[in-house]
Order: sequence, then C-alpha cells, then structure tokens
Amino acid sequence: MGAVDIGAGSGRRVKKGGVKKPKRVGFVLDMTPLVDIAFLLLTFFMFATTMAHPQIMEMRIPPDIKTEIQVNADNMLVLYVAEDGDYYYRVGVDTTFQSLESNKLRDFSVARNSEKGNDLVLSLKLHPNAKYESLIVALDELNKAEAILTRQYPSEKNSERERKFSIQPLDSLEQYRLEQL
Repeated sequence: MGAVDIGAGSGRRVKKGGVKKPKRVGFVLDMTPLVDIAFLLLTFFMFATTMAHPQIMEMRIPPDIKTEIQVNADNMLVLYVAEDGDYYYRVGVDTTFQSLESNKLRDFSVARNSEKGNDLVLSLKLHPNAKYESLIVALDELNKAEAILTRQYPSEKNSERERKFSIQPLDSLEQYRLEQL
C-alpha cells in the first residue's frame, strides 16, 4: 500500500507529512467605541479652543455729516489714495500732488502735525476703484499717528486728543489728476 494523496483532485497541495495547515480565522474589530471617542474628542477641542476675536477699528462719525466746518487752508493736508494703492498728498492751497510711501505715512503725519502745533486737519480722499486694503492701511497709520500725537501734546484733561482727519469724496477733477499720475 502506498501513500494516498488526499488533496489530489482539489488542486490544493498537502505537505509531505499529510498535515493540513489550519485555516486562519478572520479578525474583527468593533469600530463603534472608536467613533464615539473621536466625536467626544472633537467636541472637547471645539469647546476648549479659543476663537480669534475680530479686530475692530473704532470710528467716530459726527452727528450731522452735512454740517460745514471752517478750516484754515494753511492747516489743511489732503491725502489721496490712488486706484493702484499709491498715496499722494497736497498741502493747503497748493495743487501739486506729491508722492508718499505707505510705510512713511505715520511719520509724515506726525511731522506735519508737529510743524503746525497739532492743529493740522487731514482730509483722506479715496479713488472709487481703489482697494479697500489701501484705505485700511491709511486709517491704521493715521490712528497710530494720532496715538503718538496724543502723547506729545497731552490735553489739560489728560484725555485722548480729538482726531482731526476726515474721509471725503473725490471730485472729478482730482480723480482725473490721480489717474494721470
């Protein structure tokens, strides 16, 4: 009697010793508790995280915008924001536009205001197609200049100095001149 091959017809090979390797049983992992833990961690971090607070710029608007205010032309500085974001200025009744860099706006405002004994009135005029970012940069720099001027020229009440700048519409002649620069 010879050796009998049990798996000859099935196509599976049997080891020489005739012992079949046992079939591996599949491993099952229940994911339900992991999903619960993931949602608990997610909600914990959502509630425990501090959200970024929005940065708000304080602007005071006069009660009646149509009220005219008399200003001496020598104490007037007009700052223009062009369509491409460049800054220009003119002083008093002078009609020539002079270029100004955005990083020098604060120092320029403080220096000009100091020359006039802190009586300078600044008018900010924005081109209709100028970027909003250019206006925000100008307002930030002007607010920082006002903080410096408040320290340099403290008032009798030790309160903040009233801001002396306004935002005005650009007339058509000024807009044409800005576009030509």
